[in-house]
Amino acid sequence: MSQTTYGSISQRTAAWASKEYLDHATPIEVMARYTQSKPVPKNTADNAKWRRPIPFAPATTPLVEGVSPAGHALNYEDVAVTLQQYGDFVNITDKVMDMSEDPVLKDAMSLNGEQAAETMENILWGVAKGGTAVAREGGGAASGVDAPITLTMIRNAMRALKAQRARFMAEMLAGSPNYKTEPVGAAFFGFGHTDLETDFRNLGADVFIPVEKYGQSMKAVPYEVGKVESLRIVLSPLFAPNLAAGAAVGATGMKSIGGVNIDVYPLVILSKGALGSTALRGSSAVQPMVLNPGVPRGGDPLGLNGTVGWKSWFAAMILNQAWMYRLEGAVTA
Repeated sequence: MSQTTYGSISQRTAAWASKEYLDHATPIEVMARYTQSKPVPKNTADNAKWRRPIPFAPATTPLVEGVSPAGHALNYEDVAVTLQQYGDFVNITDKVMDMSEDPVLKDAMSLNGEQAAETMENILWGVAKGGTAVAREGGGAASGVDAPITLTMIRNAMRALKAQRARFMAEMLAGSPNYKTEPVGAAFFGFGHTDLETDFRNLGADVFIPVEKYGQSMKAVPYEVGKVESLRIVLSPLFAPNLAAGAAVGATGMKSIGGVNIDVYPLVILSKGALGSTALRGSSAVQPMVLNPGVPRGGDPLGLNGTVGWKSWFAAMILNQAWMYRLEGAVTA
């Protein structure tokens, strides 16, 4: 088991050294804001269930005077998912707490919070990439991808979603402990890796509208880089590509992790109600667990060790395959 000891922290001996810290990667909660969120009460079950009514077929038969139609029943369908428990912790000794100049406990709690948020994002991304509706640059398998996502691919994806009556997103979950939403400009939302940004900008000023050119009536959301027609694009470094899954690099000029095969970048397009999750919000969604060093307890009568950790129950699931679409392409090196 890894242990944070006094000797593993570089101690600065100059008394006047300023308490400045390098900026580190903050948690990027992106996709979680756009899922259909369902809190799971404590002491209920280890699964979550979304329930929705089945739409009625059009009533195209004319009514006969004085004769009531047969009518039909109201039916529902369930979409269920089993929750899994996640968590981690860091060990801290009493010597670290007593002698280190760094705010170790505070930093450990902050980093644990970031780890929890990024854990949920990675789970969501893994589920979202499993959608059955997919189009790849070149039209074949991933192993043939050798060029960026095109405007035609984006238009075809939005056409397919609209044909399935997919709805624009017009709200997102607020970034707070409460279950509430914030309005956004109605559109489909596309999620992908930050490496995609350059090629979206390369589509041209008449196609890609960056957030800095949005009008007053359109509010950019966190990590949004711009829009292509009715698709708003949100990018995060957590949404990893499929490395070396494409065609041979050759002279394509496309990015490749090993210089042999091209990296394939998914862009997952979501509409309202396509993806569900148990929310990373609420007073007990993520439970911090802190045992301060210096406190005697069973197995540690001198209180030499402590831990800072977190745990949470979480699950994500595709609620409607027809309301999401995945595009796959390369990015320019």
